[in-house]
Amino acid sequence: MSLALSATVAERDVAVELRLGTGETLALLGPNGAGKSTVLGVLAGLVRPDAGRATLSDETLFDLPASWLPPHRRGIALLAQDALLFPHLTVRRNVEFAPRSAGASRAEARAKADEWLERTGVGALADRRPDELSGGQAQRVAIARALAAEPELILLDEPLASLDVSVAGELRGTLAEVLAGRTAVVVTHDALDAYLLADRVAVLGGGRVVEEGPARDVLTQPRHPFTAELTGLSLLTGRRTATGLVTDDGLALDGTPTAPLVEGRPVTAVVRPSTVSVRVGVPLPGEAGIAATVTALEPRDDLVRVRTDRLTALVPAAVVAELRVAPGARVTLTVPPAEVRITPA
Repeated sequence: MSLALSATVAERDVAVELRLGTGETLALLGPNGAGKSTVLGVLAGLVRPDAGRATLSDETLFDLPASWLPPHRRGIALLAQDALLFPHLTVRRNVEFAPRSAGASRAEARAKADEWLERTGVGALADRRPDELSGGQAQRVAIARALAAEPELILLDEPLASLDVSVAGELRGTLAEVLAGRTAVVVTHDALDAYLLADRVAVLGGGRVVEEGPARDVLTQPRHPFTAELTGLSLLTGRRTATGLVTDDGLALDGTPTAPLVEGRPVTAVVRPSTVSVRVGVPLPGEAGIAATVTALEPRDDLVRVRTDRLTALVPAAVVAELRVAPGARVTLTVPPAEVRITPA
């Protein structure tokens, strides 16, 4: 095990436990104020917890109240949303800074800087100043500078949040390449980042880990409302019935359990919006439909995410226009039982 963290920060109401294997990337998800940046600060040594212990490889980062390793001795690199490059240094000198600070000779630092600038796709910009770079270029240089330090652990705090969509897509591919085989923690609000960059996912809610596991498992079968919202899925909680489940607010829905589940047991179900059909009007007599009210319409390329007070549907824009679906409209939703995957709560 490369990273083990157990820490409490009373002032920020954060109490977390995390473990991460050598060479794994963990995506840390959660709503604003959940404690994600606090966790990164604790690992980097910028936030001192009230109690806890953390180890990285064979090194103890802190074991309070007895020991506390200062930030510069932790072998950890922190990459923030903003590149924060030294404005008076060239791109190459910015990247040389880390190995030089670790005692490398000027020639060694230059060689390492050029290597990482090439690997991050900005080798041709080595002699420019930061004010001559675009946002995406500057962030690539910041990544090169972080990795040139050869850290045991790299922390990334929303590294793509301030970039245009097209630039973020390119940089996401670069990160996937350079993080492969490295131990890293990535804070993100983007499910795509978690899918493409992370081996594992931990979801924070109210300063606690509320969901954790392999990235694909957590993102396809979420158990927390924030995770479901992030991935665009509908999450239902309730109790098992003979044919499916009944939710806490009385919605009865047929579904398919992933394992034998006795009636009355607390369960959750996940519904993919693309499997939900919509028609305008209330359910007909004898129809196995769900009465719902449209709350919002969200265009997604040639599709529209139709949010209701029951489930979310994803339908072609032409269908929305043909049915004249609008917020406040009463609609009937149908979803095949095979698409309602029921799991233990």
